[in-house]
Amino acid sequence: LGFLYAEGQGVKQDFAAAAGWYRKAAEQGLANAQFNLGLLHAEGNGVARDDAAAADWYRKAAEQGLAAAQFNLGFMLAAGRGVSRDVAAAAGWYRKAAEQGDVTAQFNLGLLYATGQGVARDPAAALGWYRQAAEQGHAKAQYNLAILFAEGTGVPRDEAIAAGWYRKAAQQGLAGAQSNLGLLYATGRGVRQDYAEAARW
Repeated sequence: LGFLYAEGQGVKQDFAAAAGWYRKAAEQGLANAQFNLGLLHAEGNGVARDDAAAADWYRKAAEQGLAAAQFNLGFMLAAGRGVSRDVAAAAGWYRKAAEQGDVTAQFNLGLLYATGQGVARDPAAALGWYRQAAEQGHAKAQYNLAILFAEGTGVPRDEAIAAGWYRKAAQQGLAGAQSNLGLLYATGRGVRQDYAEAARW
């Protein structure tokens, strides 16, 4: 019922009513309702904007294993929104969501390993998480994975593989990947030299 009010399906859209019904379900332990109530607090829809309340509801849902809530809680911890900033704790929640296949959590966890934030810097682990996100079509993960192959960071240098991942990200419109793919065509690194393709990208 809360969802119908939030989406305006069958009733006039009413975030305050949605929040009321979500709260009733959330207080009975329903993880999806806890997560959705957290979203309303984070966005200030139907309730006062309250990052601390959002984080609290995300945590309740996250502790029940809801991947989206685990990711959002990780984001709040990484950003210090509504909670004290704790990147190590954020990494832990990202991992839980990533292991359930959450593509953005996989990418964010890869970024933490690449930069050594909240975890020990580990290019091989970064590559592993980027790859999982890239294989699900995450353009920035495809781009970052290509860079690791192009530079030989955490993996043997292989510009042909790098070109393949740049292409996937480039085809999704990522400007950096388009530029790098064009450069590979211009210089004949990882691909056959082709100035027309270089110019196109």
